[in-house]
Amino acid sequence: MDVNKIPLLAALTRHMTWLTQRQTVLSQNIANMDTPGYRPRDVARPDFKAFLARESRAAGGDLRPAVTDPAHLALARASGAFPVRDERRPAEVTLDGNAVSMEEELMKVSETAMEYDLSTSLYNKHVSMIRQALGRQR
Repeated sequence: MDVNKIPLLAALTRHMTWLTQRQTVLSQNIANMDTPGYRPRDVARPDFKAFLARESRAAGGDLRPAVTDPAHLALARASGAFPVRDERRPAEVTLDGNAVSMEEELMKVSETAMEYDLSTSLYNKHVSMIRQALGRQR
């Protein structure tokens, strides 16, 4: 059984890919803290509904909740991407034109790390549930 074909796990994998890309961009910002004229960049946060819709299509499945009761709400479909963008309004700019703020970058790095930990925890829990359902506990 290929767990990457399960839409929820594919979505978590894609989210972790986004977080990895963001961590790379943030580390480049920190590395260029003393580079004259450097502007910090970030990876655009995806719209969650668009993210689920795109991952659902990529996995060949449907991540929409099953409507088993007339009171259930339907999920809207959308599309999106993870473009890298320059920061629009840096908090401070040095005399040489560098706009990287170490405090802001470290806060973003910490936030990204926490989200990654949550995603990996969810992924592991779902895989262990599948193993338990198949009778392959480990």
